[in-house]
Amino acid sequence: MSRTLRVLLALSASPVVLLAACGGSAEPVGGGGGGGGGGAEGTVRVSITDDGCTAEPTSVPAGAATFDVVNDGATTVTEAELVNAGGRIVGERENLTPGLSASFSLRLEAGEYTLQCPNAATETSPFTVTGAAAAGTEDPLFAAATQGYQDYVKAQVADLVTATDALAAAVQAGDVERAKALYGPARVPWERVETVAESFGDLDPRVDARLADVADPATWTGFHRIEQALFEQGTTAGAAPVAQQLVADVAELNTLVQSTTYQPADLANGSSGLLDEVASSKVTGEEEAYSHLDLLDFAANVEGAREAFDLLTPALQVTDPELVTTITRRFDDVTTALAPYRQGESYVSYTTLSQDQVRDLASAVDALAEPLSQVSGKVVGAAGR
Repeated sequence: MSRTLRVLLALSASPVVLLAACGGSAEPVGGGGGGGGGGAEGTVRVSITDDGCTAEPTSVPAGAATFDVVNDGATTVTEAELVNAGGRIVGERENLTPGLSASFSLRLEAGEYTLQCPNAATETSPFTVTGAAAAGTEDPLFAAATQGYQDYVKAQVADLVTATDALAAAVQAGDVERAKALYGPARVPWERVETVAESFGDLDPRVDARLADVADPATWTGFHRIEQALFEQGTTAGAAPVAQQLVADVAELNTLVQSTTYQPADLANGSSGLLDEVASSKVTGEEEAYSHLDLLDFAANVEGAREAFDLLTPALQVTDPELVTTITRRFDDVTTALAPYRQGESYVSYTTLSQDQVRDLASAVDALAEPLSQVSGKVVGAAGR
């Protein structure tokens, strides 16, 4: 059975909750695509437990590496992150419930890294990359892809700055209805490049944390704090400082992306990561708990994922044209599945969807996620030659 549909559909009052869905090529432990120790050179098995994350081996040579991440029964920990010395997350897998696994591939430079598993008893452990990667000739197709993605991210974050400034101005003016109208448009550019924002440590939780994600509600900031005020409480009272902080955080993101560069695997992992976001929180109705604009976020995640994939397509056509055809068709299927819910520049409220409609959307996402998860491995191998 496929990944998303393997996870239980649990009914709730408004109106359905799809419980969890995890990253990339997730499979049950013992199934295809999962970890297993002592793999090929450059393969690292990462085991998630409530005590912490362990890597086997704890060191690899510089160059191509694949991390097979397995949840070995952890109930409080569902993700593993590889963080470089500068504090940027260079690879991760999220939303791994007990018994599931997923992988990510990338090319690593020599240096000291940290394996992080938030909420574990021991959250960090060291990981080392030794030596130096063999010099290779940069493929012009991959070079064009990474440059194109850098330009795309900068453009989306510039749009985010403009949209967030407008939202904050409406909040500070006390104009609830205008702020409601501007909330959705501000979410779109964020969701298109969400996985890039997530790579910058605590910036993502400051901007995008939900109430359930914070230990102390008094410290809750970002979009969803404003969303609650506008759509549940019907007021901007107390939201002006939150809006000011959101503007500052988005400006910080804009500064960071100006100098951020990408490797081809970043595009592949990011594309898969955006599909994970759809499966874990958008198609479940958990993301926009007060505005119920989950389908707008869903569509933006898919758009960002497709942009990254489309930029890689010319290079992938050389190595695996059949995979390109499959993924392209399944992206089209997801877009087609979303189309009936389009309403002007936005989408219908998530609360209007039936259980069957949610299942259909989940099926389309799952069918895309499976082949898309293969891209990072293809890209790392081809880009390194």
